[in-house]
Amino acid sequence: MGDSNVCQRNTMLRTRTTKVYKDPETDDDSDDITGNQKDDSELDEWLPNSNEGKTKGRRQRGTDETSEKKKVTKRVAKPKEPKPKAERKPRAARVPKAKKEKPNTENQTEDAVLPKPETHQHVTIKEERLSINLSREFSNNAAVPRDMPDEGPSSSQHFPKMKKEEPDDSFTFDEPAQKKQKTTNVPQERTIKLKPGNSCVEDFQMNWDPIRVLANKTGVEQWVCVNIAQLFQEENTIPFMVRYRKELINHMDADAVRDVQLALEELRSVAKKSRSVAQTLKKEGVLTLDLEMVLKNCTTADEIDHVYGPYKKGSKLSKARRAKELGLEPVALALLRAPQTLDLHSSIQPNTKGLSTLDEVATGVQEILADMIAKDKETLTYVQSLCDRSAVTIHSSVSKTALKEQQPQQGNQKSKPKDIAKFSLYTDFTCDVQRIQHHQTLAINRGENLKILTVKVNIPDWVKNDFCRWCVNARWRPQGFAQPELMTILKNAAEDSYRRFILPFLSRGYRSKLTASAEKESIAMFVRNLRQRLLMCPVRGKVIMGVDPGFHHGCKLAILSPTSQILHTDVVYLHSSAKHKEAEKLRHLMFKHSCQTIVIGNGKACRETEAFFTDLIKRRFFNPMDVSYCITDEAGASIYSVSPEAVKEMPDMDPNLRSAVSIGRRVQDPLAELIKIDPKHIGIGTYQHDVSQSLLKAALDGVVQECVSFVGVDINICSETLMRHIAGLNAGRARNIMEWKEKNGPFLNREQLKLVKGLGPKSFQQCAGFIRINPETVPSICSKGNEDLEVPQKQTAKKRKVKGSDSTSNPLDQTCIHPESYSIALRFLSQIGGSLDQMGSAVLRQSVESSVQSSGLDVLAKFLDTTPETLQLIVDGLIQPPGFDIRQDFEQADFKREIVSMNDLHDGMVLTGRVTNTALFGAFVDIGVGRSGLIPKRFITPEKLPVDQRRRSLALGPGERVEVRVMNVDLQRNRISLDLIRVLR
Repeated sequence: MGDSNVCQRNTMLRTRTTKVYKDPETDDDSDDITGNQKDDSELDEWLPNSNEGKTKGRRQRGTDETSEKKKVTKRVAKPKEPKPKAERKPRAARVPKAKKEKPNTENQTEDAVLPKPETHQHVTIKEERLSINLSREFSNNAAVPRDMPDEGPSSSQHFPKMKKEEPDDSFTFDEPAQKKQKTTNVPQERTIKLKPGNSCVEDFQMNWDPIRVLANKTGVEQWVCVNIAQLFQEENTIPFMVRYRKELINHMDADAVRDVQLALEELRSVAKKSRSVAQTLKKEGVLTLDLEMVLKNCTTADEIDHVYGPYKKGSKLSKARRAKELGLEPVALALLRAPQTLDLHSSIQPNTKGLSTLDEVATGVQEILADMIAKDKETLTYVQSLCDRSAVTIHSSVSKTALKEQQPQQGNQKSKPKDIAKFSLYTDFTCDVQRIQHHQTLAINRGENLKILTVKVNIPDWVKNDFCRWCVNARWRPQGFAQPELMTILKNAAEDSYRRFILPFLSRGYRSKLTASAEKESIAMFVRNLRQRLLMCPVRGKVIMGVDPGFHHGCKLAILSPTSQILHTDVVYLHSSAKHKEAEKLRHLMFKHSCQTIVIGNGKACRETEAFFTDLIKRRFFNPMDVSYCITDEAGASIYSVSPEAVKEMPDMDPNLRSAVSIGRRVQDPLAELIKIDPKHIGIGTYQHDVSQSLLKAALDGVVQECVSFVGVDINICSETLMRHIAGLNAGRARNIMEWKEKNGPFLNREQLKLVKGLGPKSFQQCAGFIRINPETVPSICSKGNEDLEVPQKQTAKKRKVKGSDSTSNPLDQTCIHPESYSIALRFLSQIGGSLDQMGSAVLRQSVESSVQSSGLDVLAKFLDTTPETLQLIVDGLIQPPGFDIRQDFEQADFKREIVSMNDLHDGMVLTGRVTNTALFGAFVDIGVGRSGLIPKRFITPEKLPVDQRRRSLALGPGERVEVRVMNVDLQRNRISLDLIRVLR
């Protein structure tokens, strides 16, 4: 009776503390979970939750419905000022509300995933009307969480699960990267209703909402995530989505869409891994319903590994499993549920190892409790919230292995001290995990992989003390009076769980999050650098001489026509005793081919070769020609010269001469030439070997596809290599197109692409808008053989009834307008009184602009039954001049006639230069002295950048012209420090 009164008083006391909670039905978003955990009074915050199940829940344990009710009721609470008397009435009404939580959860999911019907309009894609509600798919596929008696002391109320929609990212240092992808350009939100049985997320089969978790991970609105997931499900490419489906993705750029794609694939892989682990455990006969629910609640691969670790094959049987096999699990549960009736002496079995003494029984119970604590989702969430409010640091130092190998036999270990010297900045390095730079993370990881550095994550001791106190007094508090020796077992279990399980789990989590964030930023740097390198403005209409400099083997020359045809190749020895004779030979070649532009590779002997040409130009050696030169990056030219692609293109040419051809073509048409080389060999970015190679390759291949597609390709004159990078095409389809051209002659319109083998409706939809049919190039091709044209005309006439193809050219095929919008473009021209013959003319431009200004784009789009984004694309295509190239707005190579050396520099000098490469710690700028200077990251501030480049993803990149101030010149170390003044436009 005394124990009963004590329990009753404890219950009343804990019930009184529940006044700090709001009704969970007032909060519809799971984003507040982390915020709730960051309150300063954890004890008061967790006490009502930990004991709420004691007053009302033991008889209801085991029902899935009750578990769901209490899960929702428990989580999203926001603390406020204590008002005891004012809050007792709402507290009494809280239980009946929770009973209706399950149907409300379904409605809440529907409202969260799909926009409100009165505020958002639905859009039809490609004349397909999709009819099923997304939330119905989620509610059918998402499993209802069950109770986990073996993961906690008593009941479902005592062990509430996390919300399905809880975000994975609970570490605060990962949040700024998410916010940059917020899209708020478009006031209207449009959604895609999923087809029945074709849900873009139906294969997850997890206990969390994939769309909501995806939105939390990427910082993108949920309706946009739904649309993007659906578009990828329908096999749409990123260039097609960014250009022709802007309204569905809220005008996001290609990088942001790719981030959503990667996050979606990551969640899909987590779901797949969860099912795989569950299947493995089922075969081994250790899978229980509770363990399956734990796996389905995991949102990251690290969480799955944490749960699966004790069950992995080959690992020793965990202490907790051994104790369970001895039959101590009911004893551990009794300690939490009914400690007043527990007698440990009754479990002693003198002849059984592990149960022979009281200490062994207590140890076994402690191991089971430690395992239960470590696997509890809410416990892990709480300890992570403590870490978020503490100063967690990462420390690196020299490893014992490196020190040991450095001491004996210096003669055989010469390289080791040199390697350690490379990491001198990190031999005793400590930094807060929220402030560490991305390049520092990658450098530390590299040193650790080379066994030069030892890395450790330091979590303050107060986190452990607070955590153990919370476990004993709140979350894992026994439901009744417990003897001191039982409380000692519980306290030791909490400390042991933290030391053996939770602390390593937190350290791995911090390291993996830091590495993932650094890899993401490094890959983004690669992507930005490659895009700007590929989109440099081509130098057209000039005969160019490419020079691959060298000393003993001479300088390799390649003279190229304005269309990149090879006119002449040769080798000259400009740095030998016969250089005057070689100069005469050089002048003869340049006069013969009317070449006034020289492109020099930046490899070995570059500065000497540049000085040689500068001296000839100063002496007017090439008069009356006005000769100028530029220096270009030759990274990857040697690799390309021996590649199968180069051998196929230039079969009878020396590999050294192929390098000179590649150097010259990089200035004539950077995009067409650089796509022949593996992006990793172009010399962009940093730490390319320290990031995920699969992610890097996918990102760089995606950028190449975007650049090729957005620039547009003349299908009749482009190479097969360039063609395979068009969105919707691949190597096989590009080969089929080339074979079709060889057999039937040039393409006369886009519709003829449908006649190519392997190019189905979906492929045509994806690639058609990026392919150009230039009528000026067709006659030049046809003049080579008129007989070739008879075949396509016959084939077209034969298939015209089926395919709707025609042998006549269409002026719209020269533009970025997609064939699916041709009818809209013709109606728009008819409305303004224009014609296709006027495309690109000043007359049509004036008519279009006056019509748009007078009526407005939205009104015109509504009248033409299309979207404003599609109509804007049509307007741009109609008024752009023939042969328009988006690269004309990008920077071109700098040509010069004189040279400056490092000795001419001094502090404070203001110069102009061009960015050659950017890294996570700054930007390298070529200022024409033979050595690139570095602008440290701290000097690249938003106020120095143009307004359109102040986003983090659009900082300085290769090819941009900048004005800089010399801060320091170190001639001994050959280093130049610069300060950014402004970006030149």
